[in-house]
Amino acid sequence: MSRYRGPRLRIVRRLGELPGLTRKSAKRAYPPGQHGQNRKKRSEYAVRLEEKQKLRFNYGVSERQMLRYVRKARRAAGSTGTVLLQLLEMRLDNTVFRLGMAPTIPAARQLVNHGHIMVNGRRVDVASYQCRPGDVVTVRPKDQSRKIVENNLQFPGLANMPSHLEFDKEKLTGKVNSVIDREWVALQINELLVVEYYSRQA
Repeated sequence: MSRYRGPRLRIVRRLGELPGLTRKSAKRAYPPGQHGQNRKKRSEYAVRLEEKQKLRFNYGVSERQMLRYVRKARRAAGSTGTVLLQLLEMRLDNTVFRLGMAPTIPAARQLVNHGHIMVNGRRVDVASYQCRPGDVVTVRPKDQSRKIVENNLQFPGLANMPSHLEFDKEKLTGKVNSVIDREWVALQINELLVVEYYSRQA
């Protein structure tokens, strides 16, 4: 099974804060496990692996999907690391999360998979759908769908709305105005280390 379904706080303790994975924060500052408090110095490989795992767990993608995104970012113009982050940020599940319709990315993925979200007037149930500038993201016009999103909007996952998105709370309609800028990525990550990690595989 490629998607992680275990305790999320364990991952947060190991990798640091992951705003897309969970809203909870770890009480203990050291990693889990018997040797969590007295970890030895990490190798360069371990540091790169950790950065890659941050991306994977935060956005909820499998290793195969991650490799595909890296290859796609390599082919695109511009910095590979920045393009990789933009590809992950512009996924539909992440866009729903950043609009405040869901408290976490896994919750947003569930909303999408269950058919509660529409893009440009058509129901889209694929979480990895790539949003483009001009796309209009709306809630399906059903009472159940609207009620779920209205409840989620009372406690949004992140306080600040990125500059590339706009949202109408009354109509429950969001719009993608452009591709996200690097400064608006909420995850603290060194994307160059991720690109280095995949340099031998991609």
